Amino acid sequence: MRRVVERTQRSIFLFWAPLAATWLMMAAEGPFLAAVIARLADPTFNLAAYGVAYAFAILVEAPVIMLMSASTALGRDSVAFRRLRNFTWGLNALATALLLAVLVPWVHRTLMEGVVGLPHDVAELTYGALWLFLPWPAAIGYRLFLHGLLIRTGRTRLVAYGTVVRLLTMAAMATALYLGAGWPGAWVGAAALSAGVVAEAAVAQLMALSTVRELKAVPEGGGSPRAGGGSLKSTARRAPGYRDIARFYYPLALTSLIGLTVQPLLTFFMGRAPFPLESLAVFPVVHALSFIFRSLGLSFQEAAIALLGDRHEHVQPVGRFAWFLGLGSSAALAVVAFTPLADIWFVRISGLEPELARFAVIPARILVPLPALSVALSYQRAVLVQAHRTGPITLATATEVGLIALTFVLAGWGLGWVGITAAFVAFLIGRTGANAFLVAPVRAALARSRSLEQEEARATAEP
Repeated sequence: MRRVVERTQRSIFLFWAPLAATWLMMAAEGPFLAAVIARLADPTFNLAAYGVAYAFAILVEAPVIMLMSASTALGRDSVAFRRLRNFTWGLNALATALLLAVLVPWVHRTLMEGVVGLPHDVAELTYGALWLFLPWPAAIGYRLFLHGLLIRTGRTRLVAYGTVVRLLTMAAMATALYLGAGWPGAWVGAAALSAGVVAEAAVAQLMALSTVRELKAVPEGGGSPRAGGGSLKSTARRAPGYRDIARFYYPLALTSLIGLTVQPLLTFFMGRAPFPLESLAVFPVVHALSFIFRSLGLSFQEAAIALLGDRHEHVQPVGRFAWFLGLGSSAALAVVAFTPLADIWFVRISGLEPELARFAVIPARILVPLPALSVALSYQRAVLVQAHRTGPITLATATEVGLIALTFVLAGWGLGWVGITAAFVAFLIGRTGANAFLVAPVRAALARSRSLEQEEARATAEP
C-alpha cells in the first residue's frame, strides 16, 4: 500500500523556494547583462545583436530544455539513470550540431540578413556572439538532467547553490570583459552567459555524486526516493527503455522546439514592423523584466511534478499554492509597471536612454497578467507529465505560437502598431490560448487518477 505524505502550504513552499531562488537568480542575468551592454559602445546595435543571438541560442537549445522534467519523472533506478544519461548526451550532441549549422557563414548571412532582416553590422555582431554561445546547449542539457535527479530526491537546495555559482561566474566574466577586453557588448553578454552555465554544469556534477550513487544502488524496478518521503516501491515498474524514453520525451521536446520559436519569430516580425531597431533593442530589456516574475511560475513546474503524487493525490494543496503564487507574481509586476519604478528600472538600472525607455513602458504593462498565466501553465503541464500524457502539452504550445503569429500579423503589420507593443500583445494572447487549451486534458487526467485511486482502495479493502 502506498504511503501518502501530507502536503501543507508550508511544506510546498519550503520545497519550491530553492527552485524559485534558482530561477530568480537566472532571471537576474538578463537585466544585469543588458545594463552592462547598454553602458558599452553602440548600445542600440549591441543590445539588438545580443537579443537576436540569445534568441537563436535558446532555439537550438530546444532538444534539451525538457530534460529536467524527464529526469524528475523517470529517474527511478540504476537502469533508468544510465539510459537517461545516454539519452541526454545524444540530445546534447544534436543541439550543439544545430548551433554549428547556424554558424556556417552562408547559412548565418541568409538567416540574419535575409530572413530576420538585420543590418550588416548587427548581423556581424550576432555572428561573434553565437560562436561564444557554442558551449551553451550541452552545458544546459547536462545540468538539467542532473537537476532533475536532485529535485526527484528532494535536494532542491543543491540546485539553488549551483545557480549561485553560475551567477557569480557570469558576473565576474562580464565585469572582467567590461573593464579590460574592449569587446563589443553583444560578445561580452554571450561570453558571460556561456561561462556561467559551464560552471553550473560542473558544480551540478559534483553536487549530484551522492544522488547518482544512490540511484546506481537501486535495482531495476526497485523504486527510488521521492520528494517529501515515500518511494516508488509500491508502484514499481521496469526501467524505461530508450524507445519508452523517446516516446515520453518526444512531445516535450517538440513542445520546447515550438515554444522556443517565439523569440526568433517575434524578432523576425519586429524587424519588419514600425520602429524595428528600437523594438529589437528594447525587447531583451522588457523580456528580462517580465522573466523575473514569470520565473516564479517556471520554477513551479518541476516542484509540482515531484509533489503531486503518483495518482495526483496532492492536487488540491498544490493547486491552491499555484493560485496564490500566480496572483502574487502578477501583482508584483504590476507594482513595477504602473508606478515610477518603471522609469527607475528602464533608465537608471537597465541603462536605456529616455527615448528607448519610452518604448518599453507600455509593453511592460501589457505583460502584467503573464506571470499568473505562467504559473497556471506550469501546474497544467505538471499534472499531464505526472500522468505521462505529454501530447496535449505539445498541441497547446502549437496553439500558443499560432496565436502569437496571427496576432502580430494583425496588430503589427495590419494596424501598424510599434513592433515591441504588437509583440507582447501577441505573446499574452498566445499564452492565454495555451492555458485554455489544456483545461480539458488536465481535467481528464485528474479524473483518471481519481478512478485508479478508487480501484486501488477497493482492491486493498477486499479480504
